[in-house]
Amino acid sequence: MTRMTIPLSALLIGIGLIAAALFAQPAQAQGTVRAQHGDWQMSCDMLPGASEEQCALIQNVTAEDQPNVALSVIVMKTADGEARLLRVLAPLGVLLPNGLGLNIDGEDQGRVAFVRCLPNGCVAEVVMDDALIERLSNGETGIFIIFRTPEEGIGIPVSLSGFEEGFAALP
Repeated sequence: MTRMTIPLSALLIGIGLIAAALFAQPAQAQGTVRAQHGDWQMSCDMLPGASEEQCALIQNVTAEDQPNVALSVIVMKTADGEARLLRVLAPLGVLLPNGLGLNIDGEDQGRVAFVRCLPNGCVAEVVMDDALIERLSNGETGIFIIFRTPEEGIGIPVSLSGFEEGFAALP
């Protein structure tokens, strides 16, 4: 997984989408749900100062054995079209130095650092390359791993059903 510098406008758009995901309840998501692609919702919103709507694929999930541990997974293309981002909002209390791990269908994809913490959680972000998009598109299950202690990893499954179609439909 690689990182690159993202323009401030793209970060602000992303923070707005993260905030929408943070406060979204399954029955009352912020923004407008434009489509359902398998287990992913495409939600679009006009953010302040933007000339066009920003859309993202979103999936909110909880750990199977710890229902109080939840993640929001957000996939988007930046407004300038230069980057494709995968952002994960993890609960407060995660061990920041260990980062966020990802496993797709039993294959370790590595870890990415948390980039910031907000009042309702901490954000990990990765710029997706073609290889990662292909693995997400062809996979069945992603498992995001957060750590509470160096020894205690919590795997949270995310369905990849509909990811390929949803990603292709992102404006």
